[in-house]
Amino acid sequence: MYFEVLHTRLIAVIRNRVRNGEMSERSLARLAGISQPHMHNVLKGARSLSAGTADVILRSLRISLLDLIEDEERRAQARERDSITSV
Repeated sequence: MYFEVLHTRLIAVIRNRVRNGEMSERSLARLAGISQPHMHNVLKGARSLSAGTADVILRSLRISLLDLIEDEERRAQARERDSITSV
């Protein structure tokens, strides 16, 4: 699992919440402490979030990084760790 994957998934979660009307780009930008145009560019893929801004959004939306990881991915990582430690 790489940061870029989690970053992409976080943006997808945010994009879905905006599309579903749960929040607006403007309210999300306020939560994150960035401008609405910057948030718009993040959501359309023209810009990325800094790690600090991503953390603010995760906390504000009460999302954990673990929420961005699929169950099967967690199991696969656990199996990989187990195979390494049993050698």
